Amino acid sequence: MRLSHFVLLSGSISASLPGVLGWGAAGHEIVATIAQIHLHPSVYPALCDILNYTSPDPRAPPCRLAPIAAWADRLRYKMRWSSPLHYVGAVDDYPSQTCEFPGSGGWAGERRRNVLGAVRNVTDILEDYADGGGSVGYATANEAAKFLVHFMGDLHMPLHLTGRDRGGNDDKVRFGGRITNLHALWDGLLIAKAIRETPSNYSVPLASPQIEWVLRGAIYDSYVRRIMWEGVLDQWKDEIPSWVACPAPARAYGGGGLWQTVMRVFGRDVAGETDDEVLCPYHWAAPIHALNCEIVWPKALDEPPYKNTSRIGEYAPRGGPYLELDTPEYAGVIKERLIVEKLLAQAGIRLAAVLNWLFAETDGLNVVEI
Repeated sequence: MRLSHFVLLSGSISASLPGVLGWGAAGHEIVATIAQIHLHPSVYPALCDILNYTSPDPRAPPCRLAPIAAWADRLRYKMRWSSPLHYVGAVDDYPSQTCEFPGSGGWAGERRRNVLGAVRNVTDILEDYADGGGSVGYATANEAAKFLVHFMGDLHMPLHLTGRDRGGNDDKVRFGGRITNLHALWDGLLIAKAIRETPSNYSVPLASPQIEWVLRGAIYDSYVRRIMWEGVLDQWKDEIPSWVACPAPARAYGGGGLWQTVMRVFGRDVAGETDDEVLCPYHWAAPIHALNCEIVWPKALDEPPYKNTSRIGEYAPRGGPYLELDTPEYAGVIKERLIVEKLLAQAGIRLAAVLNWLFAETDGLNVVEI
């Protein structure tokens, strides 16, 4: 059964809602909260058992994903082996000029030792645990669940999908006059700006018991309401089934065309390393990676006066000038198109679909509406 059978679609409540109304820790917690809105009720016993957590508030969900969403980052420097699992970089990738996923040079690092392989691996571990065969113990399942919540967020942060300049960490820019770097801008500053600018009417509870039940005691609740109301329940409502769809293997990996070329160049099936007809992190990540050339990586960073023209690839010396990105042409377009909000929603809904597929009681389960 495919993941599209395990999404809690929200279309049925739209008519009842009021008409007026690798991310940082905030981004990961928002992804986890959106995922929890879409969890099937039968998932909670298994999930709470794995997380060894019960909410002290009897009115709230019995366990929450948001508090463990940034766990993998908090312990990243104690678990140095896990560091490459948060991102993926193609050797030939150089946005905004070229976006290769991957190019002829393949992936940087070891095979499957990246965020795509990490999503695949921890999902496989949880599937073994859910099957009850005894090969996976509680401690391993606990870590796998926390990694899955985190890695699904990282998969949807465009700069976690490019290896150029350490995903933009080496590229200084300005945002609202503040000197930062491109990665930090996407990791948190764009979300912080969106939270500040969320209209005050989203502090009013929505007419959805499912949404408000999950938001009880949650942070960023107004922003999550906005993502749900303007995006999930409106602009993207008809797209959601495609968000969790995976191509059939014969169609995705064989039969010539692009995939035949990929296999000929690399001598292997790149997507086939992680993807199948149920879970497909490569298929989901490819259009997110393309955003790096479309909008994430400003072309001006590769042009004077922001590029140091004395050596190709070097940027302006210490002291600037630095490109300002809190502008209508950059931050304004991102806000207007709800780009960040859509990425957070996709991550949350895909995470929910995976958890529902792993742990939901499936008798008669198809699509459950909230």
